Amino acid sequence: MPEAGETSIEIAQKLCEKNEKKTSRPSRFEFYIEILEVIILALVAVGTAYSGYQAAQWDGLQTEFYAESNMLTVKVNGLILSEGQDAIYNTNTANAWLNAKMQGFEQIAEFYEQHFLPEFKIPLDAWIKLDPINNSQAPFGPRYMPEYHSSKMEEANNLTEEALAKFNEGTKARSTADDYIRTTVFLATVLVIMAISQRFEIKSIRTGLIILSFGMLSFGILSLFMLPRI
Repeated sequence: MPEAGETSIEIAQKLCEKNEKKTSRPSRFEFYIEILEVIILALVAVGTAYSGYQAAQWDGLQTEFYAESNMLTVKVNGLILSEGQDAIYNTNTANAWLNAKMQGFEQIAEFYEQHFLPEFKIPLDAWIKLDPINNSQAPFGPRYMPEYHSSKMEEANNLTEEALAKFNEGTKARSTADDYIRTTVFLATVLVIMAISQRFEIKSIRTGLIILSFGMLSFGILSLFMLPRI
């Protein structure tokens, strides 16, 4: 109640001072809400930075795996090309040897025998023992003998499997990077909800949005812990 003798101006000044005191002192609810908002924003900032860092790391790992796979593929192609050239050489030499043998030029045939590639010489000797000129049951050529094998093709097959494994690892790294990017976007959504909540003065709505933000943040942080790390 205004005291006797106070003018209306003095009364108005006292009312303003009381209103200023009320507005300058936030309630306990607002105090705790602001603390929770600060914690959520800090966790979102750290989680977003960490998620972006991991996404970049896995992107780099994917590039590394794909590069290794491409290098191995280049080696495989070189081995296949070299094997093809060896096969042409051995085939031409075998044809020349066979012609000399059929015409009775033993010295020439022996010359060609000495110029086969080492890996081809083993199945050739086994094939010759079968007397292919007179034996119709003999295989069509040394390449069809059980003794025949190509070290270059074996190496090419091993490198092909290794290249495929590297490519699959790169694909997995790309998938992991996508998971981190997805989590980053999810955490960014938490920031949007927090910004919206600060526009509401109604306690129930603001509280509901903050609880939703905290729940989404918890899910996002849990997702980060479950993803593989570099």
